[in-house]
Amino acid sequence: MSGTTMIVLIVLISVGSGVIYDMYKKHLEFKHKMQDNNQDANKQLAEVSAQVVALKERVQTLEAIVTDSSYSTKEEINRL
Repeated sequence: MSGTTMIVLIVLISVGSGVIYDMYKKHLEFKHKMQDNNQDANKQLAEVSAQVVALKERVQTLEAIVTDSSYSTKEEINRL
């Protein structure tokens, strides 16, 4: 192997390893961003789930009021 070939190989290996290192750094940054996004999505999901539970409780309360016999009696009196 000649000296020129060795120099070319050394340069290619150096440049190639630099490119691979940069790609790995970008991969780690992307992975970190995805984890942050997943955490934000999980927080939003928890908030929405809490709101759904609260709304279900309110609907159950309203259903209990509307189906109560005294409510229907009040409505009949108001109609008269």
